[in-house]
Amino acid sequence: MAALLAAQLQRQRPTPAPRLDPDLEEEETLDATYTFNPIQAQKELQVGDFYAKKGSWRAAAGRYERATKWQPDLAEAYYKLGVAREKLKRWQDAAEAYKKYLEQPGAAKKAGEVKKKIRDLEGKKPKADAPAHSP
Repeated sequence: MAALLAAQLQRQRPTPAPRLDPDLEEEETLDATYTFNPIQAQKELQVGDFYAKKGSWRAAAGRYERATKWQPDLAEAYYKLGVAREKLKRWQDAAEAYKKYLEQPGAAKKAGEVKKKIRDLEGKKPKADAPAHSP
């Protein structure tokens, strides 16, 4: 009887989702449907900043990428995504993020600096073991 009750309780208890190692978290770990949500975008930025401070650039880039999906006009997210991709030596992807930054309304603050970064990055060749392009 006790075994039957234990089995029934086990079935009712939700199975916890496996925890991802933040250092191994890819930019696109979730297949989510994104709608405009600036609050979620800010949360993703905060988590990305946390990972960036730890030096977990892949995880940070993933969070910044998600922030751009929740709020496509969030200039800060594109800028930070560019920085994270530079740290990962993904020069072309970083230049693309910076170009998206310049297209956003709040980009005037760092426009000169970003244009220089883009010129510098476009002169670099992609690393042989780095992916040529990611989403």
